[in-house]
Amino acid sequence: MFLDHPTITATNSLTEPDRIERLLRVYGYVAALADLAGDIMLIEKVTQLHDHKGTLIVFWHEPPTDEEKQYFVRAWASKIGDGTTNVEHEV
Repeated sequence: MFLDHPTITATNSLTEPDRIERLLRVYGYVAALADLAGDIMLIEKVTQLHDHKGTLIVFWHEPPTDEEKQYFVRAWASKIGDGTTNVEHEV
């Protein structure tokens, strides 16, 4: 079992705790997409997920592939995410 998961943060998380829950669901969705694609290294590359006023910001300690970026766009655009494609990536 991999235990070094990314830090999950959100703007206004104290007054809107559902933002953290949403990020946890999105992270699970992304992990499942990566697992189905055989991308076993993805979860080791992500250091933080942050929801900034409806924009998902993904922090990486290694540059992501285009496919890895798309996992987050797909998850964030889904019904368990924000429903938008507002995703930014920071290395």
